[in-house]
Amino acid sequence: MRIRNLCANELAGRCDLVVVDIYQQPELARLHQIVATPTLIKDIPRPVRRYIGNLAVLHDLLAELDIAEGSKAVA
Repeated sequence: MRIRNLCANELAGRCDLVVVDIYQQPELARLHQIVATPTLIKDIPRPVRRYIGNLAVLHDLLAELDIAEGSKAVA
């Protein structure tokens, strides 16, 4: 839920969040090469960045995905 809140509030208009249930949509998991969960993929702008693992530490998540830390959620 933290990711949904981050996208809806702090990154509003700057991202689209698509949730893939690997059991319900295995073809999407294969297409996006999801081999572990949770996986967060930022595909635009290039290069594609992936974050696999604990999504609770926003500082690490934003750094790994190369998203600026200008939002109040990270402060």
